Order: sequence, then C-alpha cells, then structure tokens
Amino acid sequence: MNQDFHNKKAIVLFSGGLDSTTCLYWAKANFKDITALSFRYGQRHSSELIAAKKITENLGVDHRIIDIDIAQLGGSALTDHSIDVPDYDAKSDAVPVTYVPARNTIFLSYALAAAEVMNANHIVIGVSSVDFSGYPDCRPDFIEAFESLANLATIAGRAGNRLSVVAPLQNLSKAQTLELGLSLGVDYAKTVSCYQADHDGRACGVCDSCALRRQGFLDAGIADPTHYQSQPSH
Repeated sequence: MNQDFHNKKAIVLFSGGLDSTTCLYWAKANFKDITALSFRYGQRHSSELIAAKKITENLGVDHRIIDIDIAQLGGSALTDHSIDVPDYDAKSDAVPVTYVPARNTIFLSYALAAAEVMNANHIVIGVSSVDFSGYPDCRPDFIEAFESLANLATIAGRAGNRLSVVAPLQNLSKAQTLELGLSLGVDYAKTVSCYQADHDGRACGVCDSCALRRQGFLDAGIADPTHYQSQPSH
C-alpha cells in the first residue's frame, strides 16, 4: 500500500477474528481516525463480538455493533443451526456451507452508510483471495465492483469526494497476514476466528477457519496462541 491515508478517516469492518484484527491495527497505524463496525447478524456464537469489544477497548478505537438478522434467511451453517458446520476438507474445491449469502455486500453497505454519515473516505475490509474458503465476496473483482457502486450510490461520490474500499490483505497469504499483524503489535491470542467457538472463545480446531488459521501459523513458523477446546491433531 503506497497511498498516504494519514489525514483521512476510515470505517473498518471488524469481526474480532485474525484477518479483521490485522486490518484494524493496520488502519490504526495508517489513518487519522477510524471507527470499527461489527455485526450481530444471527451468527452461531457471540464469542467473536466479545473479542471485538475487548480488542477495540484496548486500542482506544470507536466501536459500533450493528444488529441485523441474516439468520432469518438461513442457507448457511453459520446462521442456520439445522446445518452442521463441516470439518475442513482440503480435497474439496466447492464453496463450503459456511458461506453466508451476500454477507460482505450487506456489511459493506452498512459501512458505506457509516462512511457517508461520518465523512469517512475509506472502508477497510479484511478479505483475502489467497488463503480463503473460495467465497465469491472475498475476491478482487467484487471489491472493485462495490467501490464503483459506492461512488454511484452516495451524495459524496456523486460530488467527486470519492470513497475507496481498501483490502490490505487481498494478496497476502495467511502467513504474510500474521507477519504484518505481529509487526503492528497484534496479540492473536485475543482473536476469535472459529466458526463454532464455545462461550469462552475456544476454537473447535476442525472447521475451515480453524484449519486456515492454524496452517498460517505453521507456514509463518510462529507458535499458535489459539485457545482450542481440545488440542487439534496435525
């Protein structure tokens, strides 16, 4: 990232997980003013939101939790308790049932509204198209398309005050993301990435998110500080 953001404001989409926490610390280092947006959207557990609250309090960042209910629509193991969260399958190329239809579009739309209200010039999102589960709304063409929409859908954009959607992790592997975060002071033990974490935020160790996170630590040669419900086998 070569842009100078230091006199600009940003809205950061923040789940309390590994990627979004890296983005939050990156945004804190690069922007004059940031607001973190989290969502209570009907997900399986609240551990990630508890983690998000603690992380933003520690950083002294303005944090808003938005209530929406994507669970009413179903269609995802993250919002429909009748669908089991699958174990990670390295051999499958299919998008797993943990994909929440239109989730990033919905989250970015709220962030867009917040940006216009708060006179922010940027939205920061922690998507990557390198180490990911194949979700369609994590890819560069989606981010570019939403940025185009944002500048057509707002008074600010139509007036020439362009808004950008920044994805600092887009081309980074999980290991590179971890290295970036550690250089910024992230304590990954405080983050919750698991799709089915327990009430204490301990990870299952077998879902897609856990597998990608654990592999990232292995690839980076960094000790994994994740709190697991039981020690995962390698």
